[in-house]
Amino acid sequence: MSAAQPIMPGVTAPEYDVSRPLDLDYVGAFADVTPAERAHQLAVREFVQDRVLPVIDGYWERAEVPFELVKELGARDFLRDGVSVPDRPEISLTAEGLAAMEMSRGDGSVATVCGVQGGLALRSIMMHGSDAQIARYAEPMARGDVLGAFALTEPTHGSDSVSLETTAVRTVRDGVEGYAINGEKKWIGFGSCGHITVVWARLVGDAGDSQVHGFIVPQDADGYRATTIEGKVALRAITQAHIVLDDVFVPLDAALPGATSFKATSQVLFATRLAVAWSAVGHAIACYEAALEYVGQRVQFGRPLAASQLVQERLTRMLSTISQLQLLVARLTRVAEAGGLTGAQASLAKYSCTRGAREVAALARDMLGGNGILLANRVARHFADIEALHTYEGTESMNALIVGRDITGFSAFA
Repeated sequence: MSAAQPIMPGVTAPEYDVSRPLDLDYVGAFADVTPAERAHQLAVREFVQDRVLPVIDGYWERAEVPFELVKELGARDFLRDGVSVPDRPEISLTAEGLAAMEMSRGDGSVATVCGVQGGLALRSIMMHGSDAQIARYAEPMARGDVLGAFALTEPTHGSDSVSLETTAVRTVRDGVEGYAINGEKKWIGFGSCGHITVVWARLVGDAGDSQVHGFIVPQDADGYRATTIEGKVALRAITQAHIVLDDVFVPLDAALPGATSFKATSQVLFATRLAVAWSAVGHAIACYEAALEYVGQRVQFGRPLAASQLVQERLTRMLSTISQLQLLVARLTRVAEAGGLTGAQASLAKYSCTRGAREVAALARDMLGGNGILLANRVARHFADIEALHTYEGTESMNALIVGRDITGFSAFA
C-alpha cells in the first residue's frame, strides 16, 4: 500500500496503486509469438503506461478527445490498426491483436480511435479504393494528419445495416459529374471532428443498381451536418456523431471503385471483428490487474483482502475466464493468418470475449467496493467502456445468430 496521505486533521485516506502491468499470460497462450510481435506489444504497453494512463481519466471525465495522443499514435505508427500501407512495415495479425489488447488495457476510447481511423476508415480505402485514393489518403491517415470516420450505422438501422436507407444518385452539378447523397448516420466515431467520412449508401435512380456503395465524403462538404452525441457513459474520450447528409454532392472519383455491394462493407467489418475480441481481452486484463493489486494493498479485519478465501476464489474465476479468452483469440488469429478464419468463428470470438470481459469487470468492480467507482482505480472506466464494446461490431444477439446459423443451417435473423 502506498503511504496514506492526510486529508484533514486526524484522518487519512489510503491511496492504491493499481496501474502496474502484470504481463498476464497464465497458461502460455502467447508463448509462440515472434520476437517482432512481442516487441510491438511491448512498445504499445510502454505508450499506454507512459502516455495514456497518466492523463486519460481527465479526458474521459470531461468527454474530450485527446488529440495530442492521436498525433502521437500516428507518429509511433500505432494508428493504422495493422492495415497495410505502402512504404510502412507489415504488421502481423497477431502483433496487431496484441496491440489492440494492450491499447484497450489502457483505455477503450484510445483503442477505438485506432479501430475507427485504421481498422474501419483507412481499411475501407485500402481494400476498396482506387490507386489515386490510396495515394492521396493512406500515408496522411497513417500519420494522423487526416482523420477518418466510417458511416454505416443509421438511426433506425444498426444490426439491420443491410437495409440502410441512405441513398446516392448519379447526377451533374455545375458541369461536374458525381453523386448526390441523402440520409442519416448515427454513432459515427470521428464523424464530427475529423476530415473525411467513408459513407455507405444505396445507389439508386436511373444509373443506380440499388446496391450499397462506399463514398469518401469531406466533412466540410455542403449539406454535411454532424452533431456530437452527448451524455454518453462509455467511450467518453472519443466523439460519436449523428450525421445528416442533405443533398451532399461528391464527384465521381469520391466513389470507392471496389465498394459496390454490401459484401464490400462486410469484408471491412469481418477484418475488424477479431480485433474487437482482442480489445475485450485487454479490458478484462485491466480489471483483473486492478483487482489483484487492490486486494493485496487493501487491509480489512487486520489482514489484506487477498488473504480471504472468497477473494481468492473470485480472482481464480477471473483468471480462468481471461485465460480461456486469450487462448481463443490467439488460436483464431493464427487461423486468420493462414487464411482459414470464417465469419462465424470471428463472431464467436467477439461474442465470447465481450461476454467474458463483462463478467470479469463486474467481479472486479465488486471486489474494490466503494473504491471501484473511482476513475483513479481504473475499473469503473473499463466497466463502462466494455458496455459499448459489447454492442458495436455486432451485438451479442447478432453474433449469436451468425454462429447459430452456421451450426444449424437455419437463418433466424427475422
